Amino acid sequence: MRTQRQARAVRLGPRSLAALALVSAVGVAGFGWPFLAPPTSRLSAHAQDAPWLFAGLLVLLVAVVAAAISESGLGPKAVAMLGVLAATGAALRPIGAGTAGIEPMFFLMVLSGRVLGPGFGFVLGSVTMFASALLTGGVGPWLPFQMLAMGWFAMGAGLLPGPDRLRGRAELALLAAYGFLAAFAYGTIMNLAGWPFMSALASNVAFDPHAPVATNLARFLAYCLATSLGWDLGRAVVTVVLTLTLGPAVLRALRRATRRAAFETPVTFDTSPDRPGSEAPHMTRVTYEAGP
Repeated sequence: MRTQRQARAVRLGPRSLAALALVSAVGVAGFGWPFLAPPTSRLSAHAQDAPWLFAGLLVLLVAVVAAAISESGLGPKAVAMLGVLAATGAALRPIGAGTAGIEPMFFLMVLSGRVLGPGFGFVLGSVTMFASALLTGGVGPWLPFQMLAMGWFAMGAGLLPGPDRLRGRAELALLAAYGFLAAFAYGTIMNLAGWPFMSALASNVAFDPHAPVATNLARFLAYCLATSLGWDLGRAVVTVVLTLTLGPAVLRALRRATRRAAFETPVTFDTSPDRPGSEAPHMTRVTYEAGP
């Protein structure tokens, strides 16, 4: 039996990949500078420079989204699907606000990235976090990092193996395992965004710009264990439970919508007359060729 290749609403081309690589490099530097810069550097000055770094990162994120959309030739159906999923994710996020990691939007990002591909996943993750921030009033210097981290999170789901062949329980197990690990990774990455700037609050686990990397790594692990482990565990468990229970229905709905949207189906125009030798005006017929 022939396996039908899964359509991709957004395919990353050369310009999109280059912009994504640049944004990711800046993001890695922005997240990991406490472990990348030597202890002798004047890192305390970064606290004043951080807003500019965040603003620059946000501009690059917007550029990646724009490049991905323009280069892929994103049609109105894909734009509509992006809007619906982003709005749904933004509406789901406040449900568990302030409640030990109950964040149902993460499982939707995993499943959407899986079905619609890494390009769509990155765009969806970034747009969803931006829309969520506008909805909840969570706009701040942390927003660009949230957009980038969620873009990575959803894009990673699109890069998982077997998108065209793996189905059923095996696929659900793969997505649940990815969601569990990625939920912890997201929380850990976001901890890096705030940890270097809280020295006045908790000196025992705060970043010390004059300490060696090993010491700061131990401090950071202690900070994660003390502040976010319970939240990250709750997020991971909720993502697994929702993936295993609601995953089959959501995956079917997303794949059905993708097939009906026919993102990658070539369109041809036939302008020949209906009858040979007919004097009637030419009628234009639009036909959709079957995909691979």
